[in-house]
Amino acid sequence: MKKIVLGAILLGLSQTVFATEILPTQVPVPKDNPLTEEKIELGKQLYFDPRLSSSGTISCNSCHNVMAGGEDNRNVSVGIEGKTGGRSAPTVWNSAFYSVQFWDGRAPTLEEQAKGPITNPVEMGMPSHKVAVERIKSLKGYEVQFKKVFGGSNPVTIDNIAKAIASYERTLVTPDAPFDLYLKGDKKAMSEEQIKGFELFKTVGCTSCHTGPIFAGPALPVGTGFYMKFPTFPGTEFDKKYEFSKDLGRYDQTKNEAEKNMWRVPTLRNIALTAPYFHNGAVKTLDEAVKVMAKTQLNKDLSKDEVKKIAAFLHSLTGKFPEQKMPRLPMN
Repeated sequence: MKKIVLGAILLGLSQTVFATEILPTQVPVPKDNPLTEEKIELGKQLYFDPRLSSSGTISCNSCHNVMAGGEDNRNVSVGIEGKTGGRSAPTVWNSAFYSVQFWDGRAPTLEEQAKGPITNPVEMGMPSHKVAVERIKSLKGYEVQFKKVFGGSNPVTIDNIAKAIASYERTLVTPDAPFDLYLKGDKKAMSEEQIKGFELFKTVGCTSCHTGPIFAGPALPVGTGFYMKFPTFPGTEFDKKYEFSKDLGRYDQTKNEAEKNMWRVPTLRNIALTAPYFHNGAVKTLDEAVKVMAKTQLNKDLSKDEVKKIAAFLHSLTGKFPEQKMPRLPMN
C-alpha cells in the first residue's frame, strides 16, 4: 500500500519555514533504469508514436504535448474514437520530481504511469499490453533499437517500453524561471508585482501545500504521495459552480473513506501555461483559480489586487523549455 503524507500536516507553519528552492537540473533516476542517450531517443520515438494506440491515432504527446505546456489545454482529454475521460491531463513537464504519478497517485513511478494509458479504453485503447508489444515488435527498426538499448534475446517488452518512455520524460525539465533566476541573485528577474505576489503567496497560506522545488510539496520517497483534500472547505459557491466534490479522487482507488476527495498536490511550475485548471479542468483562468484555492482551501476571500499579485508571481514560475524536435519513427 502506498504511504500517504497529508498536506494538512503543514497547515499553520510559519512562512519562515518555507524553503525557497531553485528547480534542480538533475532529476531522480531509479537504479534499474539508468539514463542513456540511446534509451532517451528510443523513449522519445515511442512517446510520439500513435501506433501504441489501438486506432493508430493517439500518442502520449496527444494529451501531454511537449511542444507546449505538457498537456492539451482541454478540460478533459480526447482519446481513441473521440472518447473522453473524467479528468484533465496533468503536465508532463517536471513530472520526474513527483514521488507518485496521476492525480490520485495510483502509480509510484513514471515507468508505471507510462503503462496505464496504453490499455485504458478511453485513452489509447489497446486490448492488452501483449498486443501493444506485438505491434512494436512488428516494426524491425524498433526491434533493432531495443536490442541495442536493453540487450537480451527478447528486448521488446512492456516493461522496457515503459522504461524508455520514462527515460525521455526525465529530460523534460524547465529550469531558470524568473523565480529561479531571482533566487540565484538576479533581482531584476522578477517584477515588483511578482515579488509582492510571492510574499502574499506565503502569508495567505499557499505554502501550506505548495512547497519544494516544483511547488508540489516536500521531497518524499518514491511511492509516498503528498496529498491534500480538495476542497478542504466543501459547499462553497466555487465548489457548487465547478462541481469539485463530484470526483472522489483517491477514494476511487483505495475505497478508504478518509481519502474521499484527496488529491496529489499538483505542481505550480509553468502553471500560467496549463489552463484550464484542477482535476476536472473546470476553471478557465489563472486569476479565477487563485480565488478558488483561497476560498476552498483556506476559507479566505482575496481582493482583486491580491489575486492579481499572486497570479503575477505564478507567472514567474514559467521556466525555459528545452527544444523538442519531432523524431523520425521506424516504418518497417
